[in-house]
Amino acid sequence: MIDTILVGKQIASLRKAKGLTQNQLGERLNISFQAVSKWERGEALPDISILVDLANILETTTDHILNGGQRITQYSRKISVAQMREGIECFVKIGELLGKDNLFYLGAMEGIDNKMNIEFEKYLSDPYTKEAMIAEATVQNISSGAYIDLSDIQKGFEDPHWVSVVTSYAQKHNIK
Repeated sequence: MIDTILVGKQIASLRKAKGLTQNQLGERLNISFQAVSKWERGEALPDISILVDLANILETTTDHILNGGQRITQYSRKISVAQMREGIECFVKIGELLGKDNLFYLGAMEGIDNKMNIEFEKYLSDPYTKEAMIAEATVQNISSGAYIDLSDIQKGFEDPHWVSVVTSYAQKHNIK
């Protein structure tokens, strides 16, 4: 649902940033300044027939106007801490199944060590640093557009530090 008040504030903000008066904006759109005033007060929305022209004049997009300047996040998928934990545990399982001297395992460890500048195998052997890897996997997924419930973060991590770090990161990415 479109919030007319937010749209109005956005139009006013963009108009002022361009140094235009309501009258000047109205003239450029061939409408009255009173119509612009109604938009800015949240009493009406711009007619669809002039929305593209309005966006062009204000040097923005119609989405940016109609969303009131707020970014609408579209998540690519939903994840859970349990999935991240299982993914990290797969590396342990590969070492058990194939053997730690197997080229696939060694190549995977070497690749991760080089890419992340860590000793991944050591991280996997310590519960705290393993949880750090789970937190890192979660954060990387969030930054790639994945969604996670904040309650899942709360119950999915054992260490309060990682709960705090991942929750803070998720909130910065508009996850509420």
